Amino acid sequence: MKYKAVDLFCGAGGLSFGLKKGGFDVVLGIDIDQTALKTYKDNIKRAKVLNKDIKLVSGKEIEKITGIKKGDCFLLAGCPPCQGFSNLGKRDATDQKNKLVYEYIRLIFELEPCFILMENVPGMSRGVGKEIFNDVVQKLKEKYCVQYDTLNAADFGVPQIRKRLVLHGVRKDVYATLLDILKVNELSLMPEATHAKDKKNGLKKWVTVRKAIMDLPELKAGEEVKCVGTANHVARKLSKTNERRLDDIRKKGGNRVNASEELQLECHKKKNVSYTDTYGVIDLDKPAPTITSGCTTISKGRYGHPTQNRGLSVREAARLQSFDDKFIFSGNIGEMSLQVGNAVPPKLAQASAKEILKYMNLLESNQED
Repeated sequence: MKYKAVDLFCGAGGLSFGLKKGGFDVVLGIDIDQTALKTYKDNIKRAKVLNKDIKLVSGKEIEKITGIKKGDCFLLAGCPPCQGFSNLGKRDATDQKNKLVYEYIRLIFELEPCFILMENVPGMSRGVGKEIFNDVVQKLKEKYCVQYDTLNAADFGVPQIRKRLVLHGVRKDVYATLLDILKVNELSLMPEATHAKDKKNGLKKWVTVRKAIMDLPELKAGEEVKCVGTANHVARKLSKTNERRLDDIRKKGGNRVNASEELQLECHKKKNVSYTDTYGVIDLDKPAPTITSGCTTISKGRYGHPTQNRGLSVREAARLQSFDDKFIFSGNIGEMSLQVGNAVPPKLAQASAKEILKYMNLLESNQED
């Protein structure tokens, strides 16, 4: 049996794509970004989409669109905007976008799904976000048993070091039923790692950049190469100086601090400069650094291609997020980069899906007995 899932703040569909691959029937994606929703609709087949401000969406509207009823055994998943909690953001707890997590809580209580999933940046549970996150958890605990942890996407087969706060929850009555079925006092709701930095304890080794992207055709800055089965292999334009700069940085270990003095930007020569990874070149034999919305721009992070004098293409960034090549992004290069960087890595979402479905199937088999 395929269980239904609804994806709030769905963006281009990374979370939904992973949930589908994990075995869910994703029936609805909701987002305010029309361009991202076009990508979503083109890739998450048969799912309905709702282009609407989440503050104006009600549980009743979701019921009407999906046929789901309050209290049904389904998954309500969401990744509320998190720029105010991110290490790369302003870390402003008063940012109104941060309050959108409460819209997710509102819809949980309006729909009372058996299972919930929330994914966000680790900064949500500490620093400026801690107060909001603690409040969210306390509200959820009124009706749900919740567990959360900071997971590294690389530990689940994603060729990228990306730490995310993942929260799983089960409605208390359902949790009690599962305890009774399994004859245990507590459930473990979080997925277990499948990969590790070193191959040990039966785990596979982290997936490297080399394995993830180096079979793609060579590409020059500003070009797009179209080949069968692979779309979005397009890179941003670069000045000749930046091409020379990347070449020099690569030959000297990949870190911009080692670049020749005449090729260093004046702002990079100053002491105590932040964002030291900018203009860096990605290491072939490690997972990539965290892929952000600036993933195709060399001035936004360590996004220089390992062997070619350009930044990452959209397709390379998508692969480093663990998207299949059949997942096609819509929009201009800036819009596509935003969609890729903001997405939940599908393989991380797939790990959550499998863990939650394990318990859903257990409930179903118990009812059949």
